[in-house]
Amino acid sequence: MRIATPAALFGAVTPARLPPGKPLLQVVVDTEEEFDWAAPFNRASTAVTAIAAQPLAQAIFAPYGLRPTYVIDYPVATTPSAIAVLKSLRDTGQCQIGTHLHPWVTPPHEEEVTEAHSYACNLPPALERAKLVAITEAIAANFGFRPTMFKAGRYGLGQQTIASLRALGYRIDLSALVHSDLRPDHGPDFRGTPDRPFWFDGDMFALPMTRGFAGALAGQGPALYDFATSKRGQRLRLPGLLARTGLLERITLTPEGVDFAAQRRLVLAMLKQGHRVFSLTYHSPSLAPGHTPYVRDTNDLARFLDQLKRITAFFFEDLGASATTAEDLMALAAAP
Repeated sequence: MRIATPAALFGAVTPARLPPGKPLLQVVVDTEEEFDWAAPFNRASTAVTAIAAQPLAQAIFAPYGLRPTYVIDYPVATTPSAIAVLKSLRDTGQCQIGTHLHPWVTPPHEEEVTEAHSYACNLPPALERAKLVAITEAIAANFGFRPTMFKAGRYGLGQQTIASLRALGYRIDLSALVHSDLRPDHGPDFRGTPDRPFWFDGDMFALPMTRGFAGALAGQGPALYDFATSKRGQRLRLPGLLARTGLLERITLTPEGVDFAAQRRLVLAMLKQGHRVFSLTYHSPSLAPGHTPYVRDTNDLARFLDQLKRITAFFFEDLGASATTAEDLMALAAAP
């Protein structure tokens, strides 16, 4: 099994040079089938009824000119009802569309469905490429364009993935879950990956997820968090102690399981650290009750939408942010 490290994933990287200015916010939606997150992966779980609920979030974004990027997987890209919703949004300039690979529901179905194989980077290179071809061709056939943006399902990016993406014409990767080691779950190790936009493999562009540190010790976040989450740190219960005392907490910019106060702490801390680009993310099934752990009922949905409204308003009304997309940022960044 090939578990990718940051060096193996991206090789030599070049930081993207952006002109100074206001904070920039993009939205990336993991747009996928509905399945039981607590159950084993199942090829038969391919329903995409929650796609019909995506206009709930679009209504929040529209007043700010924010066009989310829906990275869509194979069930979404091949279901007529889902295609109709997303194609209409794209055709009217309200969103962008990229690719998302869940290998267990993407043909060809040659591998055993296991936890390890849910990370596409653990598949044989030829099989992973065949699945990437299948989803890419499905989007081209059903949406009328060839996608150039990619986000690996479960963040399962590998060096072989990057080679296949380049061969298929992709230019932008959105897969990096920075400050995170997924090896205990058979996934990649993203520690050490830049947490700001960067160029890799020559002229390919990467926009990592917004995950970072807040608290009095945020400047020492990566090293201190690694120690706190080590076996010794866990024995000493350091992660909880650091968070409760306000010294250090790792936070992701998402309304899924992260309240507005924590998201606000993260953004303010990252602004102090010189960050300008932020990526807000969530899963499409969270917009309909019963499909993710974050939205089990209508009350959860109301809270979820309120969190989404509050963090969006914070960016645009309090911070004076500008809306952006991955393609806009690639064009804005100086060439490597």
